[in-house]
Amino acid sequence: MEWSNYSMYADFVLLGLFSNTRFPWLLFALIVLVFVISVASNTMMIILIHLDSRLHTPMYFLLSQLSIMDILYISTIVPKMLVDQMVDQRAISFAGCTAQHFLYLTLAGAEFFLLGLMSYDRYVAICNPLRYPVLMNRKVCLLIVVAAWLGGSIDGFLLTPVTMQFPFCASREINHFFCEVPALLKLSCMDTSAYETAMYVCCIMMLLIPFSVISASYTRILITVYRMNEAEGRKKAVATCSSHMVVVSLFYGAAMYTYVLPHSYHTPEQDKAVSAFYTILTPLLNPLIYSLRNKDVTGALQKVLGRCSSSGR
Repeated sequence: MEWSNYSMYADFVLLGLFSNTRFPWLLFALIVLVFVISVASNTMMIILIHLDSRLHTPMYFLLSQLSIMDILYISTIVPKMLVDQMVDQRAISFAGCTAQHFLYLTLAGAEFFLLGLMSYDRYVAICNPLRYPVLMNRKVCLLIVVAAWLGGSIDGFLLTPVTMQFPFCASREINHFFCEVPALLKLSCMDTSAYETAMYVCCIMMLLIPFSVISASYTRILITVYRMNEAEGRKKAVATCSSHMVVVSLFYGAAMYTYVLPHSYHTPEQDKAVSAFYTILTPLLNPLIYSLRNKDVTGALQKVLGRCSSSGR
């Protein structure tokens, strides 16, 4: 019983992202820069969407929710990692690891579902433009957001208690920079193969449902775009959808590598590199991809900067 209590509540040690790096402080400075730019750019997206009336549309409402998720997502992992590097300590309590695990799963799951449901918005906008205000009214937009958050929360509430109830009788050192499921399960002295199989099926379903919506939506979109007579309309439709497809490919591709590809095909160091990509870089890339290729967003930014410069004078 004493051993069980120890294995349940003792602190973990995160080996981190900097342990096997030749220039840890250079990597530290780069991650700080990425974190600041990511939070600032996503915050700017939310402010622009709120201030500019031209951006008060369903698509931009969903993009603002994506920015909120990205800010929370990167803030769940990166600040802890940076503080640990600064004070030269790697410990994380059992409660802290559980909370980080739950928030990570919830936010990642919510983003999966939101990206999938956003393809329905693009489908309606291109294939049924005349009915767009009816099919994507405020109630539908709220339902999409609630469904995304609910789906992510279910994922967190289902997987977190099961993962954290395993006795961790091996080393307390997690070969990762945050409490991710595969890295945690390697510390368990129990056979976790049945749980890993169930989690594999769960991840397949979480990827398959949104991916099915995306595939069906974009199949119809491609057919509609192919039938368009106007080159300008075709170009605008492709530009609008390509940003979403780039974000989906980056996020889903990295997740499939981590959770769907068998563990024998990747090493812990590769896992950390891929996890760093979709937990640190993706929240940075999302606002950049959507803003740089979008005239409405760049126009709104120029308008706000113009107001600020004129008021400064």
